[in-house]
Amino acid sequence: MTNFPIFEFEQALHAQGSRHIAGVDEVGRGPLAGPVFAAAVILDPKHIPAGLNDSKKLSAKKRDLLLKAIMEHADVSISSASEREIEQINILRASHLAMVRAVQGLRQCPDHVLVDGNLIPRDLNIPATAVIKGDSRSVSIAAASIVAKIRRDLVMCDLGQQFPGYGWEKNAGYPTTQHLKALQDLGVTPHHRRTFKPIHNILYQAKKLSG
Repeated sequence: MTNFPIFEFEQALHAQGSRHIAGVDEVGRGPLAGPVFAAAVILDPKHIPAGLNDSKKLSAKKRDLLLKAIMEHADVSISSASEREIEQINILRASHLAMVRAVQGLRQCPDHVLVDGNLIPRDLNIPATAVIKGDSRSVSIAAASIVAKIRRDLVMCDLGQQFPGYGWEKNAGYPTTQHLKALQDLGVTPHHRRTFKPIHNILYQAKKLSG
């Protein structure tokens, strides 16, 4: 396994006759608050930005530069699944729902989809391949991971301004010490995922006390 993304997955599919190959990735499965986001990206083989990698391995400045390069030449779609959808169908299915929505939003219908992870969304009615650690192995998936992370971080920053104290502009809704303390001090917001254990426990205790 390489330590950086390559174009070999896409090249192999091109050799089999696929023209438009989309990389798909999600971000935000672990946070206690906010939507889960996914992006789908079809790169132009003649204009693959240099330095693509798993978004978590890149600085914010590098991600922003790569986003600009991606948006200039690629077919890009971003989608999400809401906190309520996460509660209704669970976080895995919600992340898959966001992926399917992202693929459906592309200008071009892909011939094949490279999906980050070990599962293919069951409602993705397009030939697809699951690629474990795909954001570190496929340039298309790496591009999608960058797009999805930047969009979600912006949304969480905005929500952080609307609900100050939880530190979402810095922790993106993940269960940091500040976030967990704010939950105890300030309570649960409409943007918290009520089926996630720390949130569920707080709501359960509040219900017991009020009952």
